[in-house]
Amino acid sequence: MNQLLDKLARLRGLPVLIGIALIVLNFVIRLVIWSLGADSPDPGLILFLFTDGNLLLHLGCVVGLFGVLLGDIL
Repeated sequence: MNQLLDKLARLRGLPVLIGIALIVLNFVIRLVIWSLGADSPDPGLILFLFTDGNLLLHLGCVVGLFGVLLGDIL
């Protein structure tokens, strides 16, 4: 655990960048799935992006916030 914290102390912005990358990846995946027409009834792009589970979005937010909090501590 100490080695991990030492590495994160040198790269404070890494968790935040990983969180941002996960959020952007979630958006791209959702956009590709919507453009391929995965759902037969077309609810529209905005409704589709807001109503699905968005696992990567939530994971990106948690990792990003964790990175901000960890950067303040270290």
